[in-house]
Amino acid sequence: MRKIFIVAGKELKSYFISPVAYVVLGAFTLIMGWFYFNLVARFIQLSKIYELFRRPDILMRMNLNDMVIQPLFYNMTVILIILTPIVTMRLLAEEKNSYTDELILTSPISTWQIVLGKFLGAFIFFLIMVAITAIFMIELFAYSNPRPEFGPVVSGYLGIILMGASFLAVGIFTSSLTKNQIVAAVSSFLILLMFYVINIISPSVNSKTLSEILDYLSLIKQFEDFGKGLIDLRNVVYYLSFITIGLFFTKLSLDSLRWR
Repeated sequence: MRKIFIVAGKELKSYFISPVAYVVLGAFTLIMGWFYFNLVARFIQLSKIYELFRRPDILMRMNLNDMVIQPLFYNMTVILIILTPIVTMRLLAEEKNSYTDELILTSPISTWQIVLGKFLGAFIFFLIMVAITAIFMIELFAYSNPRPEFGPVVSGYLGIILMGASFLAVGIFTSSLTKNQIVAAVSSFLILLMFYVINIISPSVNSKTLSEILDYLSLIKQFEDFGKGLIDLRNVVYYLSFITIGLFFTKLSLDSLRWR
């Protein structure tokens, strides 16, 4: 475990000694802040309109969880599809490009320790990104009346963390296949996009079984319950399996370099 944490610490440090961390964190904060501001402004505007037209029945049905928090989480998943490939593109591709991968692969550290260490470093950086958005939730709980429900916020963040870890697992795998960081980022984005929207074609499939499989494989479909405040073990297992498969393929990719 100590070697894994050493690798993770090295990776996390490398993010902040380059412009990557600050560009990604800055872009993520600005975009999420823009979405948050617009969702809150829309909620306030609709509240005033229905209050003006004396529609208390509609006002009673309006809530921050459905109109602000849930859409904010969905918007976050889209932004993460774009940004996580940037976070992961250098993890192994940079080692190959600078020819330091040979030193790593011949050092007294196992392939799994390398993979898990680099993944953990990227995951901690990802958690820092997501933690920034907690400012929005704190503001909503502090100043809104009535306050949003706490359960959907917790389940939403759990879903975001599991989905983000899945994105990172794909990213580190594509980074292990090439020495070109741009190729790694684009490949990761395309794979994630495919799994994100794969459920769109399920209604047009004649086979019910195939349609259900396509729905199950969809990254966003598995997130729906989390966004509604539900934590289903099947969704958790899906994301954990996705992460495990991504890391396993990364290990195989690195092992192939050792065999050469």
